[in-house]
Amino acid sequence: MLKKLLLPTILILLAYGFWISPDFKVVSAGVAVFLLGMIFLEQGFKAFTGSILEKILHFSTNKMWKSLTFGIVSTSLLQSSSLVSVIAISFLSAGLIGLSQGIGIIFGANLGTTTGAWLVAAFGLKVNIGSYAMPFLVFGLVFLFDKNKALQGIGNVFIGIGLLFLGIHYMKEGFEAFRASVDLSQYAMTGILGLLFYTLIGIIATVVMQSSHATLILIITALASHQVSYENSLAVAIGANVGTTITAILGALSANIQGKRLAAAHLVFNLSTGAIALLFIDQMVWVVSHLSSAVGIDSNNYTLQLALFHTVFNMIGIVVLLPFLGHLVKMLVNWLPDFKGNGVSISTEGKAIHRAKFLNEVSLNYPETAIQAMVKESVHLFQNAYQIVSLGVFVRALDIKKTKELKDLLNLKTELVTVSIDELYQRYIKGIYADILRYGSQIEAGLSVEQSTQVFSLKLACRKIVDAIKDIKHLHKNLANYVRSDDEVVREQYDLLRLRVIIILKQIYELRLLSDADELSTKTDLIKLAIAKQDIGSNGTLEQLIRKHRIDPLVASSLINDSGYVHSICNNLVDSVIGIFRRATGDIILAEQEMELDQDELMAILKKHKGPR
Repeated sequence: MLKKLLLPTILILLAYGFWISPDFKVVSAGVAVFLLGMIFLEQGFKAFTGSILEKILHFSTNKMWKSLTFGIVSTSLLQSSSLVSVIAISFLSAGLIGLSQGIGIIFGANLGTTTGAWLVAAFGLKVNIGSYAMPFLVFGLVFLFDKNKALQGIGNVFIGIGLLFLGIHYMKEGFEAFRASVDLSQYAMTGILGLLFYTLIGIIATVVMQSSHATLILIITALASHQVSYENSLAVAIGANVGTTITAILGALSANIQGKRLAAAHLVFNLSTGAIALLFIDQMVWVVSHLSSAVGIDSNNYTLQLALFHTVFNMIGIVVLLPFLGHLVKMLVNWLPDFKGNGVSISTEGKAIHRAKFLNEVSLNYPETAIQAMVKESVHLFQNAYQIVSLGVFVRALDIKKTKELKDLLNLKTELVTVSIDELYQRYIKGIYADILRYGSQIEAGLSVEQSTQVFSLKLACRKIVDAIKDIKHLHKNLANYVRSDDEVVREQYDLLRLRVIIILKQIYELRLLSDADELSTKTDLIKLAIAKQDIGSNGTLEQLIRKHRIDPLVASSLINDSGYVHSICNNLVDSVIGIFRRATGDIILAEQEMELDQDELMAILKKHKGPR
């Protein structure tokens, strides 16, 4: 109901303001042009995010000071802490950075957003900034009509800068015109009541405009025109800092639990910083006054003092909260735990269906990040499939990883428990695979040829994972019949089929140690060559057994079919490794810990199915 009433209320208030005051129209137009400029600026920088923001991420956030610097620099470029916060949430949700790194970016973004206030207070109000807007708009439009995407990006940036300048010019002109007709400074409020009231004004203005930067520029131009008192402008700046968290919170609604934690960290930081500023406002004003004298800012230049105040109280927030970063991370994990239902939906039969963990709508705006999220989710799918295939040949993934002599695994008769591969597929594979296909189709629009190839390759790799699961389902049924056969030769041949799969799973696990793409390619080629040589349907082994009457031809027909399933399973798994892991970065390749299947759920499934006797 509130959402439905908000837009009509804003429209009515704007219409009333336009009717009673022509100067209000100028100020409002200035704000609108300024916000439009931010949209163009954002679109312009998005053209370069694949080559700048996302690619430097891997080496620019491995230490806290680097995360802070990344936040400061990226916010100074984009002129939007809200946008950087949403980008950080998408990075975290995609698993590209850790929570501590994301919090460092948020801290830096809050400090980086102060650069805009400094530029406007120092230069924007002292020159005719509107005249500088014209060349940017003209050149920007020329670049925008070019077919080259990089030049189009530059065109959007130029138009964005031009509109920002033009918006500031209109806001400045509007407030100066106000002085002749209406004196807004008569509504100034002092004391605690004024501090709280104008803080609320700053929060509301930022929520409505979805930009703390716009709120700050608006209040700086009003302060320069003496339409608002210095004391009240400080309160608005504090409120703007708190209000900017709304954008991050909205961006986190479609993110996973990690993204929600980062949005909560953003809220905690800004609320804490705002509370410190409100509680110690007099002391901070004193500090700003003395710092202004030290750096040569005139005592009557309140616009620069406001910019300095904005920088100081954000810096104090970082200094106060940074030592408690570890505690903050633990607190957020406790507040927003990885509850069992995370990434899980419930089917109509009441069964838990596992869904995507790393795919979210926020990342779709940034192709490189979206592709990396898809890579992480493909690894998630592969990890689940790895364990299901292991169970399909009557061993556990953890045993394969730990055992050196793989033949020993064939003798674990107590582990020969028949499972429902179909049920495991429905629970642990189908939902994730469906999410990957849906997500892949959503990000394909607007991708480069190289990026489209990557998405296609990932979807193909995931399809091969699904094919391997379907093959293991058929193989598992015959293994259950023959692996405890009284016929030693039959039992031995089916154990060899099991061993072939186990060896491939072990070799795939050992691929995690390879970091070079060429080395990975060479190793997988050798594995595939070995798979081809082991097929008993083509290497003559089966013909010899039949010729020597050591195996019944009817059983041999089943064996040759099952050997074909093994051949297909092994090839599909290796092909999926090639398609996924050569695009994976760093520690994304098969983690050391047990795979993703929930052990409580898995044991419940196993208990329902009795092993062959």
